[in-house]
Amino acid sequence: MSFRSIVRDVRDSLGSLSRRSFDVRLSGHHRGKSQCSVHDQTLVIQNSCWASLPPELLYDIIKRLEESESSWPSRKHVVACAAVCQSWRTMCKEIVKNPEFSGKLTFPVSLKQPGSRDGPIQCFIKRDKSNLTYHLFLCLSPFIIAALIVEYGKFLLSAKRTRRTTYTEYVISMDADNISRSSSTYIGKLRSNFLGTKFIIYDTQPPCTSAHIPPPGRTSRRFSKKVSPKVPSGSYNIAQVTYELNVLGTRGPRRMHCIMHSIPASALDAGGTVPGQPELLPRPLEDSFRSITFSKSLDHSIEFSSSRFSDIGGSCNDDEDGKMRPLVLKNKPPRWHEQLQCWCLNFRGRVTVASVKNFQLIAATQPAAGAPTPSQPAPPEQDKIILQFGKVGKDMFTMDYRYPLSAFQAFAICLSSFDTKLACE
Repeated sequence: MSFRSIVRDVRDSLGSLSRRSFDVRLSGHHRGKSQCSVHDQTLVIQNSCWASLPPELLYDIIKRLEESESSWPSRKHVVACAAVCQSWRTMCKEIVKNPEFSGKLTFPVSLKQPGSRDGPIQCFIKRDKSNLTYHLFLCLSPFIIAALIVEYGKFLLSAKRTRRTTYTEYVISMDADNISRSSSTYIGKLRSNFLGTKFIIYDTQPPCTSAHIPPPGRTSRRFSKKVSPKVPSGSYNIAQVTYELNVLGTRGPRRMHCIMHSIPASALDAGGTVPGQPELLPRPLEDSFRSITFSKSLDHSIEFSSSRFSDIGGSCNDDEDGKMRPLVLKNKPPRWHEQLQCWCLNFRGRVTVASVKNFQLIAATQPAAGAPTPSQPAPPEQDKIILQFGKVGKDMFTMDYRYPLSAFQAFAICLSSFDTKLACE
């Protein structure tokens, strides 16, 4: 019996389970309570033949499946395994590694975990000017032309731009269509000042780190009535993006700095880590998954509910002194090309159209104890491109990020490049 056959049987079992729980809800509808259906559904799952597999056999099944289904869309079978029952979910948590070590985005929680240490995770952004929306996709193949790129993408995140009198706001969601702060898939936002020179990234989940985190933003009372009780009401400042003033472009290309309040500078040191990363699958099935939908041309299967990030953070352990220097990123300065008469950066083929929005971010070296000197160059980690963003076609942009940034943080930083900057160009 092949692993795919096992997954197919499990999926059929879940289908019959859904129909059975639906019948239970109908029979208990007149009582006005839904506890019976949830209880019966949990009982059926825990008493099924799949929940009673020996741990050694279950480990071998999921381990082989995880190794064979290494990329989307076939990786949906790994997600299906985590949706079977508690024992399967616990085993998946043990086997499936974070993107930092595996370089793979498997579950929704991966979008708030640091990217790969070994190389960039390649994504692209599709802009819709008519609706003022932006959709982030995972590249399923690096060797495709811009005209076909959306058909080969795995949807990850979406954002909607709203222009106010004194600022611009981008609401970020895990749903491709319902992009709203009142949605259960809302995970954060980006807000700019009037000039478009300063942006603040807000997260619904407080980062568990000893770095200094500004206090959460205030939510208006009239808006709080519209928010579902399941939606995290916090609004925590986790990063700040600043563009230097450059009226009429007299200082050359854009210059930007990013202060990552939730990431300590020590994360780039040897053995350094990003504290307070969300854990995998700690909630019940109903609240742990929702479909991060594929492009319609590829997949119409599995729907699973989104992770509620406010409930899956790790424990907060502060430093003895309670202070850690935040990571600061800066854009890599382009060089002037005499023959082309323009500013150039080496995007290694990932960017094909010149644009003022294109950038590469590296770690900004700051004077500190043991800081690099001219005789002692900066370590390799300081020179690595952590995030690069650039245009490849009309309303199509590539976004490649790596450790220590997460997909959510990288997407928010790239959104700042789309905004109009009255005093920067």
